Amino acid sequence: MSLFMGLLALVLVIALMFVLYRVIKSATGFIINAVVGVILLWLINFLSLMSLAGRPDIPINLITVLICAIGGVFGVLVTVVLHLLGIPLTL
Repeated sequence: MSLFMGLLALVLVIALMFVLYRVIKSATGFIINAVVGVILLWLINFLSLMSLAGRPDIPINLITVLICAIGGVFGVLVTVVLHLLGIPLTL
């Protein structure tokens, strides 16, 4: 293998490691955000916080879990506001 091919392989490996680092870093943030959102949804129902507003608990189904997992804390806020407004989040 020539010196040029060795240097090219080294540059490609460094570039690949940089890209993988960025992807893993952003995926970790997304996973943490999703876990926090789902835990907040569960805590709202566990503590019966919606009864303070005179509403039943938020139904935990595929749609509400996806909204909370993708949106995190903001997704939980959207779910709570829609539930308070009486907009059902069911299929």
